[in-house]
Amino acid sequence: MQENLSSDLPPGTVLGAYGRALRATSQVLALLGGLVFIGLVLMSIVSIVGRKVASAPVPGDVELLQMCAAFASASFFAWCHLNHGDVKVDFFTQKMRLSAVRKLDAFGSLLVGLFGAVVAWRSTAGALNLLEYQETSPILGLPVWIAQMLMVPGFVVLALAGLYMAVRQWKGHAA
Repeated sequence: MQENLSSDLPPGTVLGAYGRALRATSQVLALLGGLVFIGLVLMSIVSIVGRKVASAPVPGDVELLQMCAAFASASFFAWCHLNHGDVKVDFFTQKMRLSAVRKLDAFGSLLVGLFGAVVAWRSTAGALNLLEYQETSPILGLPVWIAQMLMVPGFVVLALAGLYMAVRQWKGHAA
């Protein structure tokens, strides 16, 4: 007997071991991304107050914001897709049969999966290129390749989520 992983799924949804693991992984990534964004907000507040009050902003605050926000943003995509949180325009499909809509959703999820795989691949290639040339950020001198490589897990999990959803939707499952 398989149970729901989370209360936000429709009643009776069965995910299987792979689906539960993928869902848990994407949830952990999303939570990490949220914590990073909270840290960035706090750092920005400290930097802004420091700049206005004591002419002492956080050194390299914009660099840190850019690098960390890239990782945090990539961390949300899989969770969003698994929870049907991506934008859909259903104006054209609202009068179609449910089976046809699910097939179109499956195709869309397949495209999401392929997109995630391509971006993970190219992000990895770009990070390795940055490592080879030892590129660093201008103010703090942080290795830029690390920030780019941190985005890769989010895109890999997005690729897996897209492919998983494509299979489930093609088979006629709701989630």
